[in-house]
Amino acid sequence: MSEHTQSGPATDNTPDAVLDACGLACPLPLLKAKQSLFGLEGGQLLEVRATDAGSWRDMASFAAQSDHVLEAREQVDDVYYYWIRKAEGGGQ
Repeated sequence: MSEHTQSGPATDNTPDAVLDACGLACPLPLLKAKQSLFGLEGGQLLEVRATDAGSWRDMASFAAQSDHVLEAREQVDDVYYYWIRKAEGGGQ
């Protein structure tokens, strides 16, 4: 997954939910993302927006250690965007 600097989403899929975690410090963007995923059905897509630079590493690590899929991520100016697909079986 590469970092993009142009505007616009890195995925063609419309998210089922959007989490605005801008202004929250680590680890809150990740914790809020986990809470949001819990409320989604398997296969649904969550878009997360964050301004904490540590979220870049945190979201990738979380996806690697769970059944959820980090479909895309990008940085536009000072905002980091993540698209996480909830695991079909509910995931961790």
